[in-house]
Amino acid sequence: MLSILKPAAAAASVPPDRVDREYRRLRWQVFAGIFIGYAAYYLVRKNFALAMPDILKDHPQYSKAELGWALTGLSVAYGVSKFIMGSVSDRSNPRWFMTLGLLLTAGVTAAFGAFPAIYGSLWAIVALQTLNGWFNGMGWPPCGKTMVHWWSTKERGVTVSVWNVAHNIGGGLVAKLALAGVFLFHDWGAKFYFPAAVAALVAIVIAVLLRDTPQSCGLPPIEAYKNDYPPDYSAAHEETLSFKEIFLGHVLNNKYLWAIAVANAFVYFVRYGVVDWVPTYLQTAKGFSFKESSYAWAAFEFAGIPGTILCGWMSDKVFKGSRAPATILFMALTLLGLIVYGLNRHGPLWIDIVSLIAIGFFVYGPIMIIGLHALDLVPKKAAGTAAGFTGFFGYVFGSAIAGTGVGWIADKWGWNGVFGTMIVCCVLTMGFSALTLRHRTTSGAKVG
Repeated sequence: MLSILKPAAAAASVPPDRVDREYRRLRWQVFAGIFIGYAAYYLVRKNFALAMPDILKDHPQYSKAELGWALTGLSVAYGVSKFIMGSVSDRSNPRWFMTLGLLLTAGVTAAFGAFPAIYGSLWAIVALQTLNGWFNGMGWPPCGKTMVHWWSTKERGVTVSVWNVAHNIGGGLVAKLALAGVFLFHDWGAKFYFPAAVAALVAIVIAVLLRDTPQSCGLPPIEAYKNDYPPDYSAAHEETLSFKEIFLGHVLNNKYLWAIAVANAFVYFVRYGVVDWVPTYLQTAKGFSFKESSYAWAAFEFAGIPGTILCGWMSDKVFKGSRAPATILFMALTLLGLIVYGLNRHGPLWIDIVSLIAIGFFVYGPIMIIGLHALDLVPKKAAGTAAGFTGFFGYVFGSAIAGTGVGWIADKWGWNGVFGTMIVCCVLTMGFSALTLRHRTTSGAKVG
């Protein structure tokens, strides 16, 4: 197994007259692989949040805060895994790395629906959700590695923004698949095992479509193919870096990377503070049904698709490669959506859905921009680690705290306290993003 995870050896060179055709064909193929594959990772990540109202009903011995520890465990493990496994991914073949991770996380998720005895122990719930988070952390790094090897700097803004909507496709479909599973099997456990079965099938698709680097397919590096070289590009950019070179030379000493990592923590608190608690908030605080709350969940996720692409386009075209202005603008508009959502405490469902559409539309853009910015800030052989570093902050200090923290705040200060906390996080995201206003994505071309 370890041998197939290693980077593929370079294949025989493709004849010059076929390079363009092969590059075009394989780029579509690998993009389909990482897009469909990463969407499938979301089918087996947040199923616990969808099932939480059912767990609270069938197991009244647990409080919202106690079950929130499962969400926290998943998020902490995901963040740590994204960082550590990101560095492993930089030295692995993404084709097999991503496939293996999806099969493992699908297996753990299915267990929550197939084995009700798990719910007899809070420790078992938290431990298995933590393990699920670790395996799920194997999804982003191979995608980031694939994009920096197959698309040049000047293409990357649009490419990453389009790929990033896989979050929303998967996040929106999980609610639909959960609803379909409950309808087909008359069992709320199907919220786990039905999406997990679909994810396992997608893992096979990843193995068929994905490839390692262009060089492993007999093609030249993307910089040479597109004549698009970063200012400091050299032959060393094509060499696999040691863990020490990555961490000490390109990550830990990068002040911009630290700034966007902290911003990522706050934006992730907002993202998961909203989406993880949509079912619980709408069903327990406002009396809506699971069907109604699932529609609201899906609306939030699918609204992020056009918003993410618009944010990426604006960062490239309107702000000329400066990532921070787009983040600040979109977080300000996210804040407005949160205010309306929080003020509609006794209002109709349609206002909640409209508010969630607005929040989803605007919040996913900054999440994408921060991930893109991390890729821009380091050599491509360190891309997985840089993305993992910002992801570590996002999940360990953002999403993880949103898991237990939102439940604790809701129990102690009510939902007004939850919305107030998320509004503050919006402001802090804008503040830390502003520290990177001087950084721009630049690329140069070699002439002759």
